[in-house]
Amino acid sequence: MESEIARLLVVQSGVISRRQVLAEGCGVHDIRRKVRRREWARLHPGVYVNHTGPPRWGQQAWAAVLAVAPAALSHESAVQAARRLGGVRGGDEPIHVAVDRRRMVAAPGGVVLHQLAHLDTRVHWNLAPPRVRIEQAVLDVAASATDDFAAIAALASVVQSRQTTAARIRAALDSRRRISRRPFLAGVLDDVALGTCSVLEHGYLDRVERPHGLPCADRQLLACSRGPIYRDVDYAPYGVLVELDGRLFHDNAVARDRDLDRDLDAAVEGKRTVRLGWGQVFGRPCVTAGRVGLLLKQGGWSGRVSACPECA
Repeated sequence: MESEIARLLVVQSGVISRRQVLAEGCGVHDIRRKVRRREWARLHPGVYVNHTGPPRWGQQAWAAVLAVAPAALSHESAVQAARRLGGVRGGDEPIHVAVDRRRMVAAPGGVVLHQLAHLDTRVHWNLAPPRVRIEQAVLDVAASATDDFAAIAALASVVQSRQTTAARIRAALDSRRRISRRPFLAGVLDDVALGTCSVLEHGYLDRVERPHGLPCADRQLLACSRGPIYRDVDYAPYGVLVELDGRLFHDNAVARDRDLDRDLDAAVEGKRTVRLGWGQVFGRPCVTAGRVGLLLKQGGWSGRVSACPECA
């Protein structure tokens, strides 16, 4: 009895539920005694931790799962658990937990409840604490993100940290019958998997160039100064090249060297090169348009950057 409770406390980062204690033959009076002696402290109704100090994040996660068990971490919390941040001191962020869609259960304070269909097929029940598979969890985060840039950042972070691959996330996306942003997420994942910048190129056109009245540029223009090179965006009359770098990982030495050669070749041709990434295109398109417009004016453009509906 006591040995099994001790084992559960070890496995569950010092957290245990009333249901588990009673299942081992102890009574409610035993729980009350533990709390009275300050050996345990209540985290949620019917859930306790074996100390009285501030709980760590992993203990908050376990408490949330046990409070509405059977349940599993989901969304941001499942992603965070995969990063093994259980030893980090807990903060004010809510813990996201998934339960079966058919269950009606109230979420305790600090817990965001998600009712999911086919929960059993989405969850790693053998992990501690149980959590939605990383591919499904990050798709939920990206689909509910406040903007496209946040969605991209969510996908990028789990691939860059090698928690999963773009191909696995894309397979999970294809298995979902309904999900927000499906075409966009599919494009980003294909972009990550293949190393191309198609989504970024469309983003630059639709978010930076067109809405702000910038001149129409030539795209994917073949240049042969040092073998076949395709320039992403070429404002030829004004001597400005825009290279869209969709890589979500740190450059290696060879890739960085190749980029520097491309920029040097452009300078020899009398053109200035600007390299833009996801942040400039999706996070700050209006600011980016203004800066590109200034470069074009320096090259002789007589137009003016116009305000789009999103400009402050």
